[in-house]
Amino acid sequence: MFFMIGISNGRKDFPFTQTIICRECGKYGRYQVFMTYMTLLLFFIPCGRWNRRYYVQASCCNTVYELNPEIGKRIARGEDVRITEDDLARMNTGGGNVWQRTKRCRQCGFTTEEDFDYCPKCGSRFDR
Repeated sequence: MFFMIGISNGRKDFPFTQTIICRECGKYGRYQVFMTYMTLLLFFIPCGRWNRRYYVQASCCNTVYELNPEIGKRIARGEDVRITEDDLARMNTGGGNVWQRTKRCRQCGFTTEEDFDYCPKCGSRFDR
């Protein structure tokens, strides 16, 4: 007897759109929400999911943001939610398919792509 076990990446798009004026390009667009996850497969049957992350993509310039997980879970349950700028963290492509998170300090507005836990300008802790 043998078992066929595997791990796969997955993506699920949600039927959620929100009309916006994009803060990156200044054009009208829509936020489109999706989730990425890892799946354990047993005989090609999904048995479990983990590492769920929620993202928002702007339709006007295709800018991708990481969404606050609590807001993402509410959207996944079908609740009526309004996404604010505080719920988003801009993602940048570093090279290839690697994503880097752009961090912005809520106290002083300093922006960095470095992996700091605290703002080097004012000392406030960055949100995770």
